[in-house]
Amino acid sequence: MPAACAQSALRAAAPSSKRVSAPSSRLRAARRASGPASARNLARAPRGVSDAGDWACPLNGCSVSDLRAKRLITAIKTPYLASGKVDLFAYDALVEQQIAGGVEGLIVGGTTGEGQLMSWDEHIMLIAHTAQRYGGKVKVIGNTGSNSTREAVHATQQGFAVGMDASLQINPYYGKTSRAGLLEHFEAVMDLGPAIVYNVPARTSQDIVPDIMFELAKHANFAGVKECEGNARIKQYTDNGVTCWTGNDDECHDARYDAGAVGVISVTSNLVPELMREMLFDGPNPELRDRLLPLMNWLFAEPNPTGINTACAMLGVAQPVFRLPYVPYAAALRAQGAEHLRAVGLDAVAGDGAIRDLSDADFTILRDW
Repeated sequence: MPAACAQSALRAAAPSSKRVSAPSSRLRAARRASGPASARNLARAPRGVSDAGDWACPLNGCSVSDLRAKRLITAIKTPYLASGKVDLFAYDALVEQQIAGGVEGLIVGGTTGEGQLMSWDEHIMLIAHTAQRYGGKVKVIGNTGSNSTREAVHATQQGFAVGMDASLQINPYYGKTSRAGLLEHFEAVMDLGPAIVYNVPARTSQDIVPDIMFELAKHANFAGVKECEGNARIKQYTDNGVTCWTGNDDECHDARYDAGAVGVISVTSNLVPELMREMLFDGPNPELRDRLLPLMNWLFAEPNPTGINTACAMLGVAQPVFRLPYVPYAAALRAQGAEHLRAVGLDAVAGDGAIRDLSDADFTILRDW
């Protein structure tokens, strides 16, 4: 992601750090024993309005135990205006439908929300906006991870400063690192406040294997893992006391009731929050699972967020505007989606209860924004 001008200025003003050798396991254990650096500093600072802001959200986030109890978290879609700028009115309407449907948390600027296509200015603005308007009703989890530790630390600091409850942190992708590098990277961001670690090897090309995850889980600010490597992996974690959310909508029913996951970080809940809540809260329901599976599979017929963007345009939840490299589903696939949405029931789906019959010409595909 390109660095914003304001961000660059803040970095330029920051004191330079000395190069240090990798800390020993003894030093890492000492750090864990004394607690995160941000927590130690805040403990010495007077607690007042500056800590809580206008949103009653402390600068170092919510409690880890509170976050671990949230079953249904939506990876919220980011709607756009015809210009390609963020459409905050459509975004707010979607968030309000999520809250009304019983969603307990939002991932802001994740893959589904196209954080990878945002400037950091846009990204932090959207986290701040969400925290200010909805922080008292839903957990706001900012996707402030990066393959650069420096960038992840800076973005996470900004996210907590504007009121997010926790961060979502991915392992460095493309420029992959070693086991020791992964531990140092995640420790740097977890020292700042509560974090969910995100393991999605299909996107990063590097699996955060269990022995690494168990080491990360010792950190006081480790809330849990969004795990995309299947329910057998999730069962291995939950059997050992590690909180998990599945990142796979089609597996979330069985992850919850068979593998011990607390819940799901979901794309599908953008469209059917009440049904997703029912499936996760009201006990095993294979019938509802099977009712939703065709829609879930359609949403991922092409790489996310192509499907959810297309569905939101068809339902009038967002304008039919795409930032490249994403493009809408072809007409035949859109027709299949309309059938799946009707099968689920338009009264249960986000929007106004109507499906737009969009032609290819109705979509705006932006090369610049």
